[in-house]
Amino acid sequence: MPGPSRGTPATPLQVVAIIPAKDEAARIAATIGAVRRIPRITAVIVVDDGSRDGTARIAGEYAVEVVRHTRNRGKAKALMSGLGRMAALQRVGRVGSGAAALFVDADLEESAEGLGALVEPVAAGEADLTIATLPRQRSAGGGRGLVVGLARRGIEELTGWSPVQPLSGMRCLSPAAVGAAVPFARGWGVEVGMTIDVLHAGLVVREVPCDLHHRVTGTDWRAQLHRAAQYRDVALALGVRRLRRSRRS
Repeated sequence: MPGPSRGTPATPLQVVAIIPAKDEAARIAATIGAVRRIPRITAVIVVDDGSRDGTARIAGEYAVEVVRHTRNRGKAKALMSGLGRMAALQRVGRVGSGAAALFVDADLEESAEGLGALVEPVAAGEADLTIATLPRQRSAGGGRGLVVGLARRGIEELTGWSPVQPLSGMRCLSPAAVGAAVPFARGWGVEVGMTIDVLHAGLVVREVPCDLHHRVTGTDWRAQLHRAAQYRDVALALGVRRLRRSRRS
């Protein structure tokens, strides 16, 4: 969502990368390495959300901050845990109080370096929330766009803005955007709820093209269950925000 420049911050922006991960042992090392090449990254936090493989061990070998969930708690709670560790780093002075948060999918591998494009508009004060739009992926996915359509229509209904990729999880948030977005909507509704809440706070949201590539969801029964859970959580996030609007009117 275009908006006027908010001015350049007085001090260089620090950025904390938060990577929620589940069973990403084969990819997490490459993703961490790519994220570390992004300018302004001050700390990297990996949230192991109940992995059954060596995700946490491998992340620890790269001297990043690792938060472990003993069972899978879902993306929203993993991101909240990452923000909690970020706040702890701020309390002990390892990260500045005005740091931004960069949310990174764990399976991006080398392409994660492209997320630097999300950081710069926030660092320049031109946006409070930047959202990555991805190119056509190297392998085709199995979805039919039902969840994307629901998310896009709901965001437009509640804010007047129609995003290109409403479910994109790669995002950079200014401190003001973090404050407006938490607590997150449950589960897979986190991105939709975040977008609506940040816009309702009067902050600037922009989509930014990024050359990112990740695993796409297939067509087997597990993939269908995943999409059903996404649809449920997006619908719930929209329903909660419609109820809030009706109470205000």
